[in-house]
Amino acid sequence: MMKLLQLKLLMCLACIGISNVIVAQEVTGKVVDDTGSVPGVSVLVKGTAVGTTTNFEGEYSLKADIGATLVFSYVGYDTKEVVVSGSVVNVTMTAGVALDAVVLLGNRAKPRTLLDSPVPIDNIGVEELTGGGQPTIEAMLTFKVPSFNAQTQAIADATAHYDPADLRGLGPSRTLVLINGKRKNQSAQVYLNRTPGKGEVGVDLKSIPTAAIERVEILRDGASAQYGSDAIAGVINMVLKKDAQFSTFSAKSGLTTDGDGFNFATDFNTTLGFGEGGSINLTLGYYNQSHTNRAGVVDVDAEGATRDYEIEWLANNPKAGMTVGQPDLEKGDVFVNISHPVGESSEFYSFNGYTLRTGKSFAYYRAPYWRQDVADAQFLTPTEDFEGYQPTFEARIKDHINSMGLKMDLGNNWFADASVTYGRNSVSYTVNNSVNRDYLAEHGTSPTSFEPGGYSLSNIIGNLDFSSVFTEMISASFGLEYKIEYFEAVEGEPLSYYGAGSDSFAGIKPEEAGKWDRNNLGVYAGLDFDITESLLLGIAGRYEDFSDFGDNFSWKIFGRQKLGANGAIRASYSTGFRAPTLHQRFLTNSQYIIVAGSSEPLLQGTLANNNPAVEALGVPNLFAETSKNIAAGITYKFNSNFYASLDFYQINVDDRVLFSSQIGSDSDDTTTNPVEQILAENGVTAVQFFINAGDTKTTGLDIVLNYDNIDLGSAILNVNLAANFNETTIDAINTPDDLAANGYDIFERIEQGLITNSRPKSKIILGIDYIADKFNVGLYNTMFGEVTITSPLGEEFDQDLSSKVATDLSLSYHFTDKLSITGILNNIFDVYPDETLASTGTAEAASRFTYSSEVQQLGQLGTNFSIGFNYKF
Repeated sequence: MMKLLQLKLLMCLACIGISNVIVAQEVTGKVVDDTGSVPGVSVLVKGTAVGTTTNFEGEYSLKADIGATLVFSYVGYDTKEVVVSGSVVNVTMTAGVALDAVVLLGNRAKPRTLLDSPVPIDNIGVEELTGGGQPTIEAMLTFKVPSFNAQTQAIADATAHYDPADLRGLGPSRTLVLINGKRKNQSAQVYLNRTPGKGEVGVDLKSIPTAAIERVEILRDGASAQYGSDAIAGVINMVLKKDAQFSTFSAKSGLTTDGDGFNFATDFNTTLGFGEGGSINLTLGYYNQSHTNRAGVVDVDAEGATRDYEIEWLANNPKAGMTVGQPDLEKGDVFVNISHPVGESSEFYSFNGYTLRTGKSFAYYRAPYWRQDVADAQFLTPTEDFEGYQPTFEARIKDHINSMGLKMDLGNNWFADASVTYGRNSVSYTVNNSVNRDYLAEHGTSPTSFEPGGYSLSNIIGNLDFSSVFTEMISASFGLEYKIEYFEAVEGEPLSYYGAGSDSFAGIKPEEAGKWDRNNLGVYAGLDFDITESLLLGIAGRYEDFSDFGDNFSWKIFGRQKLGANGAIRASYSTGFRAPTLHQRFLTNSQYIIVAGSSEPLLQGTLANNNPAVEALGVPNLFAETSKNIAAGITYKFNSNFYASLDFYQINVDDRVLFSSQIGSDSDDTTTNPVEQILAENGVTAVQFFINAGDTKTTGLDIVLNYDNIDLGSAILNVNLAANFNETTIDAINTPDDLAANGYDIFERIEQGLITNSRPKSKIILGIDYIADKFNVGLYNTMFGEVTITSPLGEEFDQDLSSKVATDLSLSYHFTDKLSITGILNNIFDVYPDETLASTGTAEAASRFTYSSEVQQLGQLGTNFSIGFNYKF
């Protein structure tokens, strides 16, 4: 009955009719600034959803009545409002603050400015993103958006090539990523190692080249009722360039002051004409980076070397051969964004992106005294000459997204958008410089290179969206989405899984390989009431039905009250959900991992959630996480250059999907409990599985202060201060009865620490830009707050890592309006995290790892510098 009422509510919202017919004339014009034409400017008829953007020449055309008001907005410019008095309206834009920019994110029916929006939205232009000198989009956002975090993970198998990213500390799975408003497919890789986001799946942000992006919109509020699964923490929308004013070529190269981590990047972006009034924006990109090494010095007495040649080897190799840092990486990108008018009132669009990258990270060095069996086999070298070996984990990652659709003006102020999107991410592995120890023992030889298999995830999404502005008071949107997802685990070559498998990473066995799919249908509707020019109230609802676990209905209410012409208070309350991924439902594998307290990597097995052995423990099939989000804030524009905002949020997530602790043998050697029987049957040291078991609460505060265009005579000054303060607590861990009865803790405190303590509890960013005629200077300070290493030995052995400040300096010189050169020093004071204490008992603390591999603040690069140039033509 409840589901029927929910569907009726959605259908009622969808069936609202209108009788007014808008009669309008054709209005054309051109938008310029003090340097020339401005493409990409949003032009809207105020109070309606009628709008367009300026083309390559800054020109536009739309229909509007005499007396209507046109709103012109673009990131970095003051919004202009001009009353239509004839058929031609030309506008000159002037620099201003981003608060006036119109954004589409968060409202499908009636585009609003950031000041008008009932929820907090960041609108960040690409020049602002690239100004800090970070190499990739996830790194740029980390040093620009206080509540966004991502860092490279060392010694983390495939996770080292993805850099798990999250918003508001809620893990990678709970942020929805869009490109041009269309859902981006997630990555094929589950983050299984002990890193932030362990057990989760995120979007492969490295697959989106910065050169293709015009701006990034970040909605910092729960939005499942509007956009569906994953939007618990918020939504990130990558808006691609459409009509660029110039063709642009850039190149940059850098190095760390330790002499490693060399990187080189180059990209090209241009806009080409297409048919009658169409355009193709093309981006080509290439990036290459070398690995870094920040390994520590091992404790000789604790290493276990016994033979003379082993002791001598360790004396000559105080870092025990370890390589701890960012991986080698090489990638190429191709992105195109296409649009073409269809008739007088519709537009065909398509965007297509393809990224191929390869990477090499490093496993633990297999020291001679760790691999005595390999030494004795005299396979690689004579025993007395054996120096061990370091396996490499090499990944080949392909990511592509293809979307096409048609935006239609249906008349009478009705609009429709029909689209189909296909996305796919795949990863294949190679393990080099390794051996299969079991095969070696039985046959006296072994390969040294293995192909352990890989994974792929793809989806096909169909969207049909409708919107209308019925009156200046009432606007609505509704639509449906149908999605099919496919997940595949590809079997490795036989010798990669023979016995215990290739050393450091065992291949995917035949029984672990397979293909799985599911589909879901979503129906949504939203209604906005501009009760007065100052007061806005709105409601949204979304129903989704998944073929593999069931359905969900999420809803949202929100409001905004303007404070005069320059300010507003806003609030929202919503429910949300996140569907468990296909990876989490069906992943089965076994691999060697490092376990605290063991000097040897141990074999552990992950069994699928629907495996009979897991079901026998009372673990139910996975179902959707649900959330309750409450937010309230205030924003105010003090003048055309200065604005501030303050937003509070609380997010409760129930039935959070957890990747369990290793469930192994208990301390009772006299009897065998049911869990031990499962371990024996599967031939592994420990079992892990995914389970809906956690209830968490995240509270936080976002602060933004922007003072731009401060006139200094011959130059201007921009000062920006942003901060995030947050805390996540675990309210409950729900353990199945059979496991609880046998004394098992399914989510130990060291696993809980990855949720509560592995990301900074605060981040404060202060940016100062001095912009003169010929040169620009940028000074950026980012304070990463405290994190805590959670010790497996008990709370008294935990270690708090103090706050750290990274300072970046950028200097650009413009030889001409088209040619510029930029030098950047990142982390100029060579700041590193606190060194990890051995007393924490975490894996190889204060030995192979000088800095924690489990919690992250500002990374482990130290000072690095780069120089690059940019040419426009």
